[in-house]
Amino acid sequence: MNHDPRHPGATADVISTHHVFGAPCWVSLTSRDQQATEDFYGAVLGWEWKPAKLGERFRVALADGTPVAGIAAVASMWQMAVAWTPYFAVPSADEAAARVQERGGTLAVGPLSFPPGRAALLSDRDGAAFGVWEGDLVASWDMWHRAQPAFVRLHTRDAFDAAIFYGEVLDWATGRPECCEVRYEGDEVVLRSRGDVVARIESGALGSAPDPAIRPHWQVHFAVADVAACAKAAEVHGGSVLSHDTTEAVLRDPDGAQFTVTSRRVY
Repeated sequence: MNHDPRHPGATADVISTHHVFGAPCWVSLTSRDQQATEDFYGAVLGWEWKPAKLGERFRVALADGTPVAGIAAVASMWQMAVAWTPYFAVPSADEAAARVQERGGTLAVGPLSFPPGRAALLSDRDGAAFGVWEGDLVASWDMWHRAQPAFVRLHTRDAFDAAIFYGEVLDWATGRPECCEVRYEGDEVVLRSRGDVVARIESGALGSAPDPAIRPHWQVHFAVADVAACAKAAEVHGGSVLSHDTTEAVLRDPDGAQFTVTSRRVY
C-alpha cells in the first residue's frame, strides 16, 4: 500500500498500475512499536524516515532518498499480525479482489480508497497474505525496484498451483504489453517484469505447520551491500538471525516480523 501517495495533479513522472501491472510495487510492514521499528531498520538497512499522509502511526522508509517501504504501527490496535506484506500493481483493485474470492482466496480488508488509488489486503487459497494496489505508483517504479527491495518469494504448498492462482488474478503471462513473464526454472516459478526478477514461487510450505514461518507466506528480500553487517546489526538492535550464509540471511525484527537480506552481487 502506498503510505505516501502523490497528489493526483503531480503526474509528470508517476507511473500508473494501468502501465505496470502484476508486479510487486510496494512492501509494507505492520508493527507494534513505531520507534523501535524505525531504530531497528535504520540500523540494519540504513533507512531514514518521513511522515506519511495516513496519520501519525504511519511512516515511509527512504533509501538514499527513494521511498522503499511503508511502516504501519497498528498491529496491536487493529489486532493484525506483525509481518511484511507485498503489494502487487493491478488496473482494478475491485476486479482483483473478486478474482481472488472466485478462486478460493480470502478478502481481508478493502478495497479501500487511498487517493490517488485503491488498495485491498487479501490471502491466496493456501493462506499467504498479500495486497493489491490500483493507482499511481511511487514515482519511478524502476528506481523503487532498484533502491532496495530485490524481490519477493512465495513459500507455498504447490508452486505450480500458486502460479496458476496468481497468474489468473494478476494477469501474468497474458501477452498484454507490460505484463509479467513467467518461467519455470528448476523447482521454482520465476516472475520477471521488464526483464528483472521480481518474484519467485517455491513449493514445500506446510499449511498446518504450527510455525508461521513454515506455513505458506510471502517473504520480502532486500538487496544489501553487506549481508554479514546487516545480520550483526539485527542482533545488536534486538532482532535475531534465523539463518545466515555469505550471500543471504533470514532475519527477524524485535516485533517478530521476518525478512531476508540478499547480497546485491547475487541479485
